[in-house]
Amino acid sequence: MKKSFTTTYRHIRRTPYQALSAITVLTVTFFIATLYFLVMAGSEKVLRYFETRPQVTVFFQDEAQKDQIDALRAKIRSNPGVSDVKYISKEEALTIYREQNKDEPLLLEMVTADILPASLEISATNVSNLSEIAKIVGQEPGVEEVVYQEDVINALTGWTRGVRIAGVALLSFLSATSMLIILIIIGLKISSRKVEIEILKLLGATNWYIIGPYILEGVFYGVLGAFFAWGAAYVLILYTTPFLISFLGEIPLIPIPFVFMAMLLAGLLIFGAVIGSLASLIAARRFLR
Repeated sequence: MKKSFTTTYRHIRRTPYQALSAITVLTVTFFIATLYFLVMAGSEKVLRYFETRPQVTVFFQDEAQKDQIDALRAKIRSNPGVSDVKYISKEEALTIYREQNKDEPLLLEMVTADILPASLEISATNVSNLSEIAKIVGQEPGVEEVVYQEDVINALTGWTRGVRIAGVALLSFLSATSMLIILIIIGLKISSRKVEIEILKLLGATNWYIIGPYILEGVFYGVLGAFFAWGAAYVLILYTTPFLISFLGEIPLIPIPFVFMAMLLAGLLIFGAVIGSLASLIAARRFLR
């Protein structure tokens, strides 16, 4: 094994520009894949965030009594398509309004608890239940208006599904591209050393002794490209964090936990090693036949 590492190091030193080209192209390839994976993970988290928020809001008329609202709340809770129901009184609505408009003193002076409606905030177990829930509560006495975010959730669901499908296609393409790059470079190196390899065979060298260094070289390119790509993506995230925080608002997507990034790094390193070893093995078997 030590001999294989020594030979691998010698191969890389002999052709530094090929090694640099391979690492650069793989870094760019893995960087694109990393960013797309982060977009996919972020889309899933944004969708889960909106799915857990109140998706149907029921506003009541001023004449609606508390016991009437409680009865409707109990009825809604019994629906298997409902995960949570929260009552917002007039006073609580005023508190929320003041918090949302704390920088607008003129608006605060004009609003009192009496003119704000009491409401129920309903969360559904599935987006497909929203329309049915809204229809049921809209027919109840004392209900002034029903607002629900079906379009928003459906749009996010469609976006996430599209990103997921495109991500699988893109990652497959990038994986094939990475393997092709390593295969070509390792193949060129093997072709340039055919005489040396033939001599080793005549001297009784085993197949692993011959192809082992090339496989390790492919692993080296894959792992180093994956590491540099992860580092570039992490620096980009840190640089854009202030903008992302202001852009996303209350959505708890940023900062990304370091544990998640560490797991992503581990996955990328394994992915790079597998891609590098497979491509090198294919190249070695093809050119050493």
